[in-house]
Amino acid sequence: MIFNHALPMCRAGFPGHLGAPWSNFDAVEIDFVLQYKHLTDAGYNVLTYDIRNHGNSAAANGGLCGIGQWEWRDCVGVKKFVDAHPVLSRMKVALYSQCMGGNSQYHAIHRRPELFANVRCMVSPMVVSMAAIYDAFSELQGVRQYQELIDLELLKLGAFVAAEMTPHLWAPSVTMPVLMVQVLEDAWTRNPEDAQATFDLLGSAEKELLWIENTPHRFKDGYNYFGRHPEKIIPFIDRHMG
Repeated sequence: MIFNHALPMCRAGFPGHLGAPWSNFDAVEIDFVLQYKHLTDAGYNVLTYDIRNHGNSAAANGGLCGIGQWEWRDCVGVKKFVDAHPVLSRMKVALYSQCMGGNSQYHAIHRRPELFANVRCMVSPMVVSMAAIYDAFSELQGVRQYQELIDLELLKLGAFVAAEMTPHLWAPSVTMPVLMVQVLEDAWTRNPEDAQATFDLLGSAEKELLWIENTPHRFKDGYNYFGRHPEKIIPFIDRHMG
């Protein structure tokens, strides 16, 4: 299982419970190590890493995150590492690619479909279009009418406009079985239609969308969902890795 983490996290998770600066995003702890334990207890090996500009990885692209527009190369790099490894290359491969890591994975599959042709399945939690997040937060701040100016500032930083930072562009290239997981009433987007559109655009013949209901908390309940409910995720992986 190749595990791609979310922004602004690292391969271990997210220490929002330890205070600023992490709590400025959300003051909660997210434990990916617990999720790895669920996978290893189920008999899987896990390869995980810090995407550029995260965790212990070096800075790149001026320290900016492209929400997949640059980071797709990290997904390509780790798959090439697996394919060249004397032991890992003999194993069946699946992907657990969430949020920014999921956007990056979709983009990588679009760019290098032959590299991912042997992947058995992908679990894809919390993938999101940045336009949906910007819309939700700008509405809260009363500046929604200035979306074009926000895009301009992003371009001046050397980054991408919101419409470019979306899994919608690459989802049709994803053809492996996919289990997508999303928070239905996500306060970070206020837009379940964005997640539904990503799901509908997937090119996969076999795909499932699991809605996390009765919570608005993307960080606390979305990213921690697998840690708390492995029984909702592991059977999908087992079905395709058996």
